[in-house]
Amino acid sequence: MTVLNPENNATTPPELPGVITRLFKGVMYAEADEKTWQALLGLASQVQDYVAVLGLELILDEPEGYAFLRSREDEDGSLPRLIPRRQLTFNVSLLLALLRGRMLEFDTNSSELRLIMTDQDIADMVSVFLPDSSNEARVLDRLGADIKRVVELGFLRRLRGQPGTYEVMRILKAFVDAQWLEEFDARLADYRATLSGATTNTTGEQ
Repeated sequence: MTVLNPENNATTPPELPGVITRLFKGVMYAEADEKTWQALLGLASQVQDYVAVLGLELILDEPEGYAFLRSREDEDGSLPRLIPRRQLTFNVSLLLALLRGRMLEFDTNSSELRLIMTDQDIADMVSVFLPDSSNEARVLDRLGADIKRVVELGFLRRLRGQPGTYEVMRILKAFVDAQWLEEFDARLADYRATLSGATTNTTGEQ
């Protein structure tokens, strides 16, 4: 592996520090910074070598137009985590899983590149998983908080000048993979069983 020395232009391309710095700030999208994206494509192997020293790996999806850094698997726990693991509530996890399913459906049936959803679209999608007796106002308030969290995580992007309208970011496909969905499906089954039991108990008391 080449040791990258910022004072040695023969081994360190001038674009490399800027590319790595940008990746440490968060997800990089091709459409948002075309110049840095093109530099990344040309320096991907050097970026990977550099961040590997820090216990990170470069995730680059050129067709989808995004790249980000994540911590490598560390079974013995000897490496400190530069990229913190995100703790998600069940409701946020449910929303992510449903958005991932909607994106899969969208990619299968549409020729468009961007999946756009409104607050109402998201509410309709989530409502089938909520108990019938839920207080609607409370549910909508909670859903608003969940949507805000998903925006903060970078999986939804608010559209400028269109209140309550979002683009579902394609990086969601990298985060919500088959294993994640399988693990969440088990939690969802437990949730449905609990919900069904609560509904039965409520009915029995009436």
